[in-house]
Amino acid sequence: MIAALYYVTAVLLYIVASPFLVYLRFKPKYKDSLPARFFLSSNTPFPLGGVWFHACSLGEVRSLKPLIENITTERVHVSVITQTGFNEACKIKNADVRYLPFEVFLPFWISKAKVLVVMEAELWPMLFIVAKAKGMKTILMNARISDKSYASYRRFWFVYRWIFRYVDVVFAQSQSDKERLVNLGARDVRVGGNIKTFQQLTLTKQYPKRADTRVIVVASTHEKEEELILSHISLHVNDQLIVVPRHPERFEKVHHYVHSYAMKNQRTYTRMTQDDTMHADIILCDTMGELVNLYAIADIVILGGSFINGIGGHNPLEPAFFGVKIISGPYIFNQKVLFKCIENIKICDEENLREVFEKADSLKNSVIINSGQIEPLIQEILGKKNGKSL
Repeated sequence: MIAALYYVTAVLLYIVASPFLVYLRFKPKYKDSLPARFFLSSNTPFPLGGVWFHACSLGEVRSLKPLIENITTERVHVSVITQTGFNEACKIKNADVRYLPFEVFLPFWISKAKVLVVMEAELWPMLFIVAKAKGMKTILMNARISDKSYASYRRFWFVYRWIFRYVDVVFAQSQSDKERLVNLGARDVRVGGNIKTFQQLTLTKQYPKRADTRVIVVASTHEKEEELILSHISLHVNDQLIVVPRHPERFEKVHHYVHSYAMKNQRTYTRMTQDDTMHADIILCDTMGELVNLYAIADIVILGGSFINGIGGHNPLEPAFFGVKIISGPYIFNQKVLFKCIENIKICDEENLREVFEKADSLKNSVIINSGQIEPLIQEILGKKNGKSL
C-alpha cells in the first residue's frame, strides 16, 4: 500500500515537472543524462543476470572500480545519475553502462540481476522495491550518515525504516554510521570501512613540472572560495598556482577573477583549454577530469568546499594518494570519515590560512590509512564464503 501510494505520487510529480524537464534538457550539463533518465532516450534495460552496481556520480564510480575489477565470473552492469559519472563508468572494461531512469519507469525498466549493489546515499525507494520484487539480493555499500544529516534522517525515520525493509545487507563506513543506520531500521549492518580507500588512481595525462617550482593546486572551489583563499596566501617567486573550480558553469566567472589576480601580482596566466603546456605561473583548469592529473604534480593542495560553511568539504583521498601536503578548511562535516582515513592533513580556518600557508613547506606529507578489507565485500556480492559459493 505504501509503495503504491509512493509510486502514484512520483507519477504526479513527473507529470507536473515534465515541462521544466523539457526545458532543462537543452542545457549542456543535462543534454545526455536528462533525456536518458526522464524520457528513456537511448536507455534500454540491462541484459538479464550479472551483478548490478548503482552509483551517483564520478567519485562514486571511481571508488567502485577496485570492486568491479575483482569480479571476473559475472557480467557487470553500472547505472549512474550524472553525465560525468556515465563517462567515467564507460571506462570500465566490459561493463554495461546506463543512466538510472526516474522512479516511475523502474518497474518496467529493471531486468533481474543476481544482486543489486547501491553506493552510499542513493536510497531510491522504487529501486530497492522493484529489485526485491524481481528476486534480487540488495546491498547498500559504503553507507554513511553525517552529523548534519542525522537530525533530518531522524525526523523522517519512518520513511527510512520503510526503505530498509527492502535492503538485505548494509556495509557502513564506521561504527558510528552502523549505530545510526540500525536506529533508522537497517538490518544486517556491518562495518566495512570506506571503499574509497581501496581506490587506485591512474593518470589520463602526465603534465610536465617546471624545474625548481612549487606547484600549488587550489582544488574543487565553490562560489567565493577562490577570492577567500587567494587573498590569504602569498605566492613565492618559484610558485605555480593552479585553480580548479568544482562546477564547470563557474569557469568563466572564475577566469575573470583569477586573470585579474595574476595581473595584479605580475604573473603570467592562461587557461588549460587554451594552453596546457603548464608554462604559465597561474593556470585556471577550465576542463573536467583533470584534477587527478594535477594532483600528481602538486606539492601543496588546498581543498575547497571547506572554507565556507554549508558545503561540507570534498574527498581528500585523491590528493593523499600522491602523498602531497594538504590544507583544508574546517567545514568538512560531509567528509569526516574520509579525513579520518588520512594522516597529516592540516585543517585551519580563514583567519589562520595565511600563517599555515607560509609554513607549508614544514608540513608533513599526507598518508592514507586503509580502513577496511575489500575481500568481505566481494564475497558478499558474489555470495561466497571462504572462496566457495554459498
